[in-house]
Amino acid sequence: MRARLIGAVVCAASASLSMPARAQRAAYEVNDAHFHLTNYIQEGTDIHRFLEVMGDKVGRVAVFGIPLQQTWSYENSGDFKPTYYLQTDAPLYYYSFTDAYIAMTYRSLTPRERARFDPMITGFNPADMYGADHIRRVLTTFPGVFSGIGEFTIHKEFVSSKVAGDTASLTDPALDRIFDFAAEAGLVALLHNDIDMPFARQGTEPVYLSQTKDLLRRHPNAATIWAHTGLGRVIRPQQASASADATERSPGHLDILEEMLDDPTLAHVNFDISWDEVAKYVVATPEATQRTADLINRHPDRFLFGTDEVAPPDQQTYLRVYRQYDPLWSLLTPEAQRLVKQGNYERLFNTARERVRAWERANVPGAAAQR
Repeated sequence: MRARLIGAVVCAASASLSMPARAQRAAYEVNDAHFHLTNYIQEGTDIHRFLEVMGDKVGRVAVFGIPLQQTWSYENSGDFKPTYYLQTDAPLYYYSFTDAYIAMTYRSLTPRERARFDPMITGFNPADMYGADHIRRVLTTFPGVFSGIGEFTIHKEFVSSKVAGDTASLTDPALDRIFDFAAEAGLVALLHNDIDMPFARQGTEPVYLSQTKDLLRRHPNAATIWAHTGLGRVIRPQQASASADATERSPGHLDILEEMLDDPTLAHVNFDISWDEVAKYVVATPEATQRTADLINRHPDRFLFGTDEVAPPDQQTYLRVYRQYDPLWSLLTPEAQRLVKQGNYERLFNTARERVRAWERANVPGAAAQR
């Protein structure tokens, strides 16, 4: 009798604790799988201020800095201080301190506030065989903090050619070491890799597609998100013909995604629809929006929403991409909306939290005390 009474009390207490959590979750509209707290000169929004920006709209955020620092070369721009990579010809270089900054910023929050963030390691060079060692070192230095790696870049329009040092490559063993370790530790991998070269000839296979699929197939145990579905500012969807509207999201790109989504060897690969540059293709025409919605409705468990905003000053700026997708949201089924906006994020990052914390307990002395 006493045991049953204790059990009833425990269950009641658990229920009373879980009800506010459920109510809190229901109050949020969306999670953000792609957010930069800092910019290309490592400045950004204070995370406590950012919680106010998130408000009651955004529940959880995958948060990271920018792995690259823009050089201020006086020889190039004089007294003008560039804050973005398109504002100067001076090179970019890897800025590893971003990970320590994100970790310490995260640790400045209360436990309840921390629950709304999933910090990511991004200050590593994917062309460096020691890149995986950097990631391991960050985990052992800051146990209890990180859930993934990225956004990190291999091919990116206007960026890759500016990065000092060796050029990143999809066939580089250094990248395989990174994905191997991500799988070992349970880290989500958020990869930026353009599907094609800038201003590529239409009607041909995207130049980086085969190498990307080969890389992903080599690492079936690494939960991966392909950022922006491989698109960019000028990396447009393939056009149905040379005369097609340059902003139309043609069946070519959607066919590529569908083929990958149907491929069992790529079942661990997800896609985020972050960035206003991607949204412009999706909502360019009613037909483009409908085709995209049809694809997501067929594969609702494989897409995530992200803003790709960089240090936004206010909620209106932060949610502009989310609002840009309103025509798409209206065409998704209720279940697809739930998964793309919230459920898929929770599935991937809840699993990552559990697996990374388990890896830390097994590999980092005193890690359990750092939670």
